[in-house]
Amino acid sequence: MRSKIRSLISIIRLAGLAVAALAMWGFATIAEEVLEKESYAFDTSILLALRKLHTPLGDQIMLGFTFLGEPNLLLVICLMLGIVLVARNHRSEATTIAFAGAGAIGLNLLLKKLFARARPQLWERVVDVKFYSFPSGHAMISMVIYGLLGYFLGERFPKQRWSIYSLTVVLIAAIGLSRLYLGVHWPTDVIAGYTAGLVWLITCIITLEIWKELRSLTTASKEEFLSPENSQE
Repeated sequence: MRSKIRSLISIIRLAGLAVAALAMWGFATIAEEVLEKESYAFDTSILLALRKLHTPLGDQIMLGFTFLGEPNLLLVICLMLGIVLVARNHRSEATTIAFAGAGAIGLNLLLKKLFARARPQLWERVVDVKFYSFPSGHAMISMVIYGLLGYFLGERFPKQRWSIYSLTVVLIAAIGLSRLYLGVHWPTDVIAGYTAGLVWLITCIITLEIWKELRSLTTASKEEFLSPENSQE
């Protein structure tokens, strides 16, 4: 039974690595288009189409979703979740959420400085934003933090797992859409944020699972070594 579980975990890890590799390829492709300034027509057409959908109610809804993707809020979520996990003796998960959050924010800042892409200026915006545009920090960091939170909840409540995953995807997608609706990011910024975030999310999850399995094998080896049968020998 244990060997079957390990085989299944190995398959999941290989699938995760394949998805991560595909996401990395997607990010590299988008980055090349951005650097060569070949995405302007695509980006502009989508933003102008979204501009036609603006309403006062829509503005408020999108401001709410964009607030849920604020890096400062996500940092608070990481901190609170980490405290809860440590209190419940889930140190591996607590370390992972801290590592994931810090890594996502640091990587996003590095990429923004590297590409130094200006934000859209197609209309007067209702939100004030600074710093560079590519990739979207809201999209990237929400992908990592909410994605990891959804993963933890899915593990904790397996019967509701797919409902949790679905709601997580909807939330992350809504945050990215809000950035486009508000005109503070180009579509390629958001797509690149999702792809980079997905790579980091998968890396953190796979690292956590390997860590947990190694710890369980170590614990099992110690128990086997200390068992009465081995003591009698």
